[in-house]
Amino acid sequence: MTEPRMITLPTADHGPVTLDEPAWCIGHPNHRPDDRRADILHTGPDVALVFQGRDIGDASLVESPYAELPGGALGVSVSLLGRTLDPVHLYGFAASLDTYADRLRDLADQLTALLAGGGQ
Repeated sequence: MTEPRMITLPTADHGPVTLDEPAWCIGHPNHRPDDRRADILHTGPDVALVFQGRDIGDASLVESPYAELPGGALGVSVSLLGRTLDPVHLYGFAASLDTYADRLRDLADQLTALLAGGGQ
């Protein structure tokens, strides 16, 4: 069994705070000593959303162990939305992206027909 990883981070309102660090956490490079305890954020590796070499967004597992958030402190941060989503909302967002993909395919079909001289 793996021993839990512990980390101590300085905070402006509670001094040094020692807490368990999830195995998926990549560290706390953006944590500053003037952050509050509620601002402590565990972040997982980014899942990059790239199209034709352009970064259009990313998503990562996050946890704010001391923040009081609706739906809990664990979620997925989605840069396209600027929000952290719980599983229900993340599945809903993925379903919306599927719908948008279908609409883009329909536009691609229309464009293909137009370029082939199939009407206006």
